[in-house]
Amino acid sequence: MSRMTAYRRALGAVAVAPFLLPLWAAGPAQAHGAPTDPVSRVYACSPEGGDAAGSTACKAAVGANGAPFTAWDNLRIANVNGRDRQTIPDGQLCSGGLPAYRGLDLARSDWPSTSLKPGAALTLRYASTIPHTGTFRLYLTKQGYDSSKPLTWSDLPSKPFAEVTDPALTDGAYRITGTLPSDRTGRHVLYTIWQNTSTADTYYSCSDVVFPAPEEAGNAASPKAPVAENSATAAEKSKAPARTPARSGTPSSPTAPATPQTPDSTPLASTPDAGSGPSAPMVAGGAAAVLVLIGGAALALRLRRR
Repeated sequence: MSRMTAYRRALGAVAVAPFLLPLWAAGPAQAHGAPTDPVSRVYACSPEGGDAAGSTACKAAVGANGAPFTAWDNLRIANVNGRDRQTIPDGQLCSGGLPAYRGLDLARSDWPSTSLKPGAALTLRYASTIPHTGTFRLYLTKQGYDSSKPLTWSDLPSKPFAEVTDPALTDGAYRITGTLPSDRTGRHVLYTIWQNTSTADTYYSCSDVVFPAPEEAGNAASPKAPVAENSATAAEKSKAPARTPARSGTPSSPTAPATPQTPDSTPLASTPDAGSGPSAPMVAGGAAAVLVLIGGAALALRLRRR
C-alpha cells in the first residue's frame, strides 16, 4: 500500500466520523423510563433495583429471561397507535410481548410490591431519561384478580382509573396522579401504558401492589375469636358428662330436660328412703331402754331373795 493510499483512507475515515457519531449517540437516547414508585418489575429486577433485585421472584425472572434487565427503561413497541390489546398477547402484558423481557410475565405472588390504600390518592413516579410528550394511562386489575395466573387483558378494566397527557418531567421523573379504586383488596397489578406522541413508541410496565383489607372487614372478622372460644367452651362442656358418668354407668345426654333423676337400685347407707324404718339414733335409744329395764328387774329379784 502506497503512502498516498493510506493517507486517503485515513482522510476518508475522519470525514465520515462526524456523521457516524450522531447515529451511535442516538441509541441510548431512545431509552425513556419506567415506574419506580410503585416500583415496576423491570426496574425492581434491574441492576439498579437494590435489595429487590435479589428477591426470589427477580432471580427467577432473570433466569427465565436469560439475561439481566439492564435496559429497564427501554421496554417499548413502535407503531402501536393505541391498539394495545390487539398488539400484545394475553399472558405477555408485562413484557410487551418482547422476548428480551419475557421473565417479567412469570405468574408469581412474591414479586417486589408496594402497599397502597384503597380509594386513596396515588402519585406514580415514572423515571425517565429524556423528555417526550404523550399520554399515560393507568389500569388496576379487577377485584378477584388471581396472581397465580398469567396476566390477561380481561383482568384489566376497559377504562383506566387515571389518564394524564403531557406531564412535566421534573427531577428525572414524570408524576401521574389519580384516585385508586376503593374496592380492591389483596394483591394486584398496576398496569401503566405510556403512548408517546413525539415518537412512534408505546411503553408498558407492571407494578405489583398490595391492598390491606378495609377496616370494616377487619371489624367484621374480629368476632371470630370469641366464636372460636365459645366453640371450645362448648366442646369442653360436652365432654364433661363423659368424665363424670351417672350412677347407672350411662353418660347423661347434654340435651336431656332438667327433670328429677330416678334413684338407682344401689342402696346407700347414708341416705335411706324416708319412711322405710327407724333411724339409727332411734334404734340405739330403744336398745338402751331395754337394757335399763332388764337391769332393774334383775336387781329387784336379788333384793327379794334377801
